[in-house]
Amino acid sequence: MKLVLLHSPLVTPGTWDALAPTLRDHDHDVAIPDFTATMQGVAPYYARLAAAACQAVGDEAIVVAHSGAGALVPAIAAAANLRGAIFLDALLPHPGRSWFETAPAALAAQLRGLACDGRLPPWQRWWPKGAIEKLLPDAAMCARFAAGLRELPLAYFEEAAPGVGFEAPAAYLQLSSGYDMEAEACAARGWPVARLDLHHLAMLTHPGAVTDAIEQLAAGL
Repeated sequence: MKLVLLHSPLVTPGTWDALAPTLRDHDHDVAIPDFTATMQGVAPYYARLAAAACQAVGDEAIVVAHSGAGALVPAIAAAANLRGAIFLDALLPHPGRSWFETAPAALAAQLRGLACDGRLPPWQRWWPKGAIEKLLPDAAMCARFAAGLRELPLAYFEEAAPGVGFEAPAAYLQLSSGYDMEAEACAARGWPVARLDLHHLAMLTHPGAVTDAIEQLAAGL
């Protein structure tokens, strides 16, 4: 099975450091686009991120979109022949709307307050001290994940996602309670939904469980 793992544009491909080898051990063909350079460039972002992903997709792939990468899936599906998509503790597509328009008002206000000269601090600095360490208690793993995180352009959060719909087969894998609403919305749409009582970065700490869940959902697409 061809699986294209899409990391959130807010972090790095290090998201997949544990999951990708586990999937390959299960004989899956795994590709991992890197959005880091695009996010260090200038707007527009969505089209360039989707183009970077499409280079890795090829034909009949399933994209596994984590967190903010969920918003990229419609543009990728419009340009590539996808077998389907699995949204992994991910935002759902929001065509024609910006990240700020879909985020909780308190979080949007917090981030605007953190911005300096059009840049936001790296993702791990958005959260209270120790929050990332709680998710990734292995100190070496946590350090590797955090080391690649960079400042982010405020313009990305203000840019409207492309106004294209999404009709490909899809499923949702929820890892944390922060994505209850998204999982419920997908269930209401009739998408297959699986839930693991873990956390947002469980691909790094529980790759076996996440692999098993992805395989079960992918088999139904």
